[in-house]
Amino acid sequence: MKLGVLGGGAWGTALAQVAARGDEPVTLWAREDEVVAAINHAHENRLFLAGVPLAASIRATGDLATLDDCDALLVVVPAQFLRTVLSAAPVAGRPLVLCAKGIEAGTRMLVAEIARERHPDAPVAVLSGPTFAHEVARGLPTAVTLACEDEALRDRLAARLAGPAFRTYGSSDVIGAEIGGAVKNVLAIACGVVEGAGLGLNARAALIARGFAEMTRFGIARGGRAETLAGLSGLGDLVLTCSSTNSRNFSLGVGLGRGERAADLLADRRTVAEGAATAPVLRDAARAAGVDMPVTDAVCMLLDGAAVGDVVDALLSRPLREEGA
Repeated sequence: MKLGVLGGGAWGTALAQVAARGDEPVTLWAREDEVVAAINHAHENRLFLAGVPLAASIRATGDLATLDDCDALLVVVPAQFLRTVLSAAPVAGRPLVLCAKGIEAGTRMLVAEIARERHPDAPVAVLSGPTFAHEVARGLPTAVTLACEDEALRDRLAARLAGPAFRTYGSSDVIGAEIGGAVKNVLAIACGVVEGAGLGLNARAALIARGFAEMTRFGIARGGRAETLAGLSGLGDLVLTCSSTNSRNFSLGVGLGRGERAADLLADRRTVAEGAATAPVLRDAARAAGVDMPVTDAVCMLLDGAAVGDVVDALLSRPLREEGA
């Protein structure tokens, strides 16, 4: 199975490296000419994944039509740009393995819903879990959820992607796997705020636990399963991104916690902190579904310029309740 990768950022490049194991040919599409040139001539993505030698069998391109000879596509385009790229990509019924995490602004659609709308004949899978791109690209041990309703396709994809250090766990719960990846980005911003404001490790642990409760409530409301959200694509990814400055979303939260403006922090970034775009969409979707998500509401307030102290006071003054509620 020849794989193509849509997206030449750090995560797309890392997945191309996974797919190229054993010198398998992989075509990687990137928007940036300098990324294409560096991968093809120096076997390195100097812009987004500097210092990681890439397999010589990875061929980069800026022409989407070049992916037409691939058997399946790994889609690693940020959620807010996914619709545009999928509209131009040569999908033609090929399986789409969705590796981006987020909810589309305006439509409140999950990534798989966008893909099915644009290409109803293409089988859809979701790859999600606790993954820092530089660790995956270097071959450090990693485990992910591979969710697909078609069990036979899931098995073929797992056989193609899994390796000694890259372990895939199968699931049929596409919605649950997507919800975990989208919501954890927002919660990682909140945990970064705790770090940046110096609120302590007790507060961070409490926030992770209460954030996971929010994730679970929303995921079940959207049709996901609790056990998926308690797995790699939910709790696992949440723990990773809420505890390291390697997370773009966590780093954004650190800046907010120090009193910096969201607009300034976002303008100074080459890579996307998806949680900033997802937060207001998630808040609105939760309200429409009647799901209480106070941490998500707090992140939206901070992104809109509210003072950290005021937002924290508002969270701590909420009425006491049963933990399982």
